[in-house]
Amino acid sequence: MARDFYAALGVGRDAGTEEIQRAYRKLARENHPDVNKDPKAEERFKEVSEAYQVLSDPEQRRKYDRFGEDFRQVPDDWEQRVGAGAGPRGRRVRSTTTGGGGGFEGFEGIDIEDLLGGFFTGSRGRGGPVPGADQEAELELTVEEAYRGGRRHLNIGGDREYDVTIPPGVLDGQRIRLAGQGGQGSGNAAPGDLFLVVRIRPDRRYRLEGRDIHVELPVTASEAALGATVPVTTPGGEVKARVVAGSSSGRRLRLRGEGMPNRKGKPGDLYAEVKIMVPKRPNKRERELFEELAAVSDFDPRRT
Repeated sequence: MARDFYAALGVGRDAGTEEIQRAYRKLARENHPDVNKDPKAEERFKEVSEAYQVLSDPEQRRKYDRFGEDFRQVPDDWEQRVGAGAGPRGRRVRSTTTGGGGGFEGFEGIDIEDLLGGFFTGSRGRGGPVPGADQEAELELTVEEAYRGGRRHLNIGGDREYDVTIPPGVLDGQRIRLAGQGGQGSGNAAPGDLFLVVRIRPDRRYRLEGRDIHVELPVTASEAALGATVPVTTPGGEVKARVVAGSSSGRRLRLRGEGMPNRKGKPGDLYAEVKIMVPKRPNKRERELFEELAAVSDFDPRRT
């Protein structure tokens, strides 16, 4: 995965929310495995998805900007620790971390290991118990599994088994924390955590942009011309959509709230793109009707 999330999206560090979203949508469309057959496209798609997942979340972005690629290992109370201005030995400390985020702003000379009180394993040979390291593993899900959530039994490394609760609407690149299931600490120190990084398997039926879901909606020529209510298959089941009379291929129908669920806010929307289909081998009566239509219609799509 890209270590510089801003570079992955091709935006500056001062980019606003809308610019980040536009960049993600453009790159996600270009690199989606269903569209781009380049063998490296799927990896680029995962990179931009992870970058967007972090930079679109204000709190995650703030931590990333300060700690760079180590930001996920930083505890939630890091600001209080900085505000206290002391490491484990009660002294103001120095920064040596300059990863993707460029280190602390306004705290010149802060040592991240001292700041976190040995949060990182192997903190330069300091005596005493050392907390266990955090670990990561990938959790591959189908779009439907990510949409619905639920329980999953996992086997990691052949000898570690877990029952995991997957929240509905989990996104690609999102992390599920299993507290205390990471590396073992030394002495009486607490173990680390295990983070499951969600990877949503590409699906030819669905294209995800954040929480929005895009699908193709096949309709007949008569449904498009006259209008109709037609079924749309979504990860959560079948819903109905109204095709407006006179719709052409490429028209998008927006189904509000039918995208990926969101436990902390608004769900995404589902966009169904009309695709007019005609029979490959029309039967005799169908051919007669098409010929009759061609004879009486003065519609010319090349002149509209």
